Amino acid sequence: MTNERVEQQLRTLPAAPGVYLMKDAAGGVIYVGKSKNLQQRVRSYFHASRHRSKKVERLAHNVKDLEILRTDTEFEALMLECRLIRELKPMYNKKMKSPHGYVYLVIRDTDGIWDLEVVDVPEAPGIRQVYGPYSASRHSVEAAVRSVREALRIACSRPRSAPTGVPCLNHSLGLCLGACLGGEAVELNNRVMNRFAALLDGSDSSLREELEGRMRDSSERVDFEAAAKLRDALHAIDLFARQEEIAGFVEQNGNFVVLERWSERKAKWFILRRNTILYSRKVEISEGSSRASLSLKMAEKALACLSHSSPPLTGKPTRDEIDEARIIYRYLQSSECCFARIPQAWIEAADTARIAHLLEAII
Repeated sequence: MTNERVEQQLRTLPAAPGVYLMKDAAGGVIYVGKSKNLQQRVRSYFHASRHRSKKVERLAHNVKDLEILRTDTEFEALMLECRLIRELKPMYNKKMKSPHGYVYLVIRDTDGIWDLEVVDVPEAPGIRQVYGPYSASRHSVEAAVRSVREALRIACSRPRSAPTGVPCLNHSLGLCLGACLGGEAVELNNRVMNRFAALLDGSDSSLREELEGRMRDSSERVDFEAAAKLRDALHAIDLFARQEEIAGFVEQNGNFVVLERWSERKAKWFILRRNTILYSRKVEISEGSSRASLSLKMAEKALACLSHSSPPLTGKPTRDEIDEARIIYRYLQSSECCFARIPQAWIEAADTARIAHLLEAII
């Protein structure tokens, strides 16, 4: 049952994009959300329905006040939602609330033998490469790693000890290339690890193609158990690669220009550094030479903003950045937004013409 204040606020909600803050009796923010249509979205929380989850029922029961922050576009609402969730950490938000439960995938060198490992903190002796963080449960990430290790035949039963010359149990099962034996098998093991790293960073997909070939061969031999294990390994690799792609969204190049339209001629463009909006402006877009003129003005402004703000951070993104990047990345991939990355080298070279040409393609 909603109180009189919330009932009144529900009647006056705008059918426009923005962010809504739900508050409890003490005035504390317990939930932050965004919508392209605030009226439709916020009212849905308070309409009784057999499809409404228990969580939503509890949330609606505890809401005693609403605060509405209108924006021009849904992307702007998304960015504001991300920032407010990070700052306020409302109890009902799960997207970016918990800093715990994250794990990393690492390639660790132990006495010259490289292996995959799941860790909580990616700073330890012997770590050559770090991937993540991953918000999936540690159990699911470890299961994915186990699947990959067995498919790549690097699942040595004694990965933390020096070669003994005696094969481990997994070697007899065909799951270990023989790193436990030492010699050339160690080099072979490490070459496989290099190919795995190249697959995740996008520089060489041959390992994936090899696994796909083995999966097809297993199916043709009617060895469906082996084919299923290879399929699971491919899914696991896709999980790791997808996360690295999201991490790269903020890590490899932190300069973005986003253009979001709300009509055929009207749009709003944003200049971002990593997950922060540095500048935004409404624009009118028409055919002909004005596009070139607009892209040049956008390039000049982008260059000015990005030249005078702090340079992109180096190293792995923080956990909050990964969470935000995942949300922003998925939105840009699935929405009608157009966006472009501006190489930092172009900013440092003040290459306005090149930036303008890049931006003209998204107008």
